Amino acid sequence: MQVHIIAVGKIKEKYLQLGISEYEKRLRPYVKLQIIEISEEKRPASTSTAIVSEAKEKEGERILAVIPEGSYVIALDVQGQSWSSEELAGAFRRWELAGQNHLAFVIGGDLGLSPAILTRSDLRLSLSKLTFTHTMARLLVMEQVYRAFRILRGEPYHK
Repeated sequence: MQVHIIAVGKIKEKYLQLGISEYEKRLRPYVKLQIIEISEEKRPASTSTAIVSEAKEKEGERILAVIPEGSYVIALDVQGQSWSSEELAGAFRRWELAGQNHLAFVIGGDLGLSPAILTRSDLRLSLSKLTFTHTMARLLVMEQVYRAFRILRGEPYHK
């Protein structure tokens, strides 16, 4: 299975870089992982609704351009469905059985995702009711993908 994590922005925090690197290593036996970073749209510190909307649209266009053809797209969205780790593992099993071998997790920047991305997505998934930075969301997604595969294989990790 191929998993693409498409995210707006670069990871600047060293502790997140280390965590992401660790989960990249842990995921190697389970999936072919590719992380694709999209540049954040530059905008003034104080912005109008129109500027924010335009920035989200431009980021959305860049995201759409890199989603691999035929991918099942999972948009990380606060308004999305909340699943347990077991439910995510079950979804991986269903995707695998259905021959859906290309998954793309899409993580927006600090502005969120454009309506075009939400429309393109096959699933809108919320990580939690809590608020996380978009950079932390990348680490959390990788950890949950790893956890899901450990659950599926009956390997000790999930508690």
